[in-house]
Amino acid sequence: MVVETDNVESKVRRVVANIRNLPTPPIVFQQIQKVINDPNVSAGSIAAVLSEDPAMSIKVLKLTNSAFYGLSREVDSVKQAVLIVGLEAIKNLVLSASVLDMFKGKNIDEDFNDKFWRHSLATGVACRMLAKKIKHRGFLDADPAFSAGLLHDIGKLILICFLPEEAAAYRTMREADKHSTDHQVEERAIGFTHAQIGGVLAETWKLPGKLAEAITFHHKPQLAEDENTVAYFVHLGNYLAKRTFLDPDEQYLVGIVEPGVLEFLGLQESDLDSYAEHLREEYLKAETFMQMVGLK
Repeated sequence: MVVETDNVESKVRRVVANIRNLPTPPIVFQQIQKVINDPNVSAGSIAAVLSEDPAMSIKVLKLTNSAFYGLSREVDSVKQAVLIVGLEAIKNLVLSASVLDMFKGKNIDEDFNDKFWRHSLATGVACRMLAKKIKHRGFLDADPAFSAGLLHDIGKLILICFLPEEAAAYRTMREADKHSTDHQVEERAIGFTHAQIGGVLAETWKLPGKLAEAITFHHKPQLAEDENTVAYFVHLGNYLAKRTFLDPDEQYLVGIVEPGVLEFLGLQESDLDSYAEHLREEYLKAETFMQMVGLK
């Protein structure tokens, strides 16, 4: 079984490596990553990096001042934004905005694009909400939780945009099978999943290892190394987003919460209804993200 898994991983790495014009994060994100890892970094140095990309600076300020953060006063400079919401938040805002930009203008079916980003945002919001609600256990900060949720299905965009034969094989099997989940159909149709593609993509982009691993294992978080907390949050956030927002005729796509996930996070099945209700409220605060990706 280990050999088979290794073979699949090698195949996915080859597939991603052979994609021409694979999107890459902008220079500003790479620079932000670098300076934030410096223990002596200051708000001024972060602002200086962002000032080299005025469009990104505007996005960061717009998001910082949105209902998503709910600040009591308006922030009018990037330096002020760094001081108020923190370095980790700024890094994750730049990452989120970068990803939203990278796939803009791609030849993607409008209906797919709409559903994809709405679900990705809902999952990001759900992960952020969960991180806040069980923060007392010291699991995960809200901002990286949001980014992990936002990016969890990024492999689906790679399939749609850059792997037309695999995407066509998946669609054919999907039409014939209205009961299995997406990743189950992918495994049968093309031999690997969007989660595996997304994980390799995250590594290619040099994103944090735990984030890449969480994307890879968001359907099976118990397989992640060292009980990767992020993978558990993304798994449950993904489930909550589907449970809350999918239409009645799409409920077969909801799937299940994997055994052990609720226990790991210290939650009960009875908590999920109230979390779903809270998710509806929190999702409305992500309107600025929706506008950035062209959703209404």
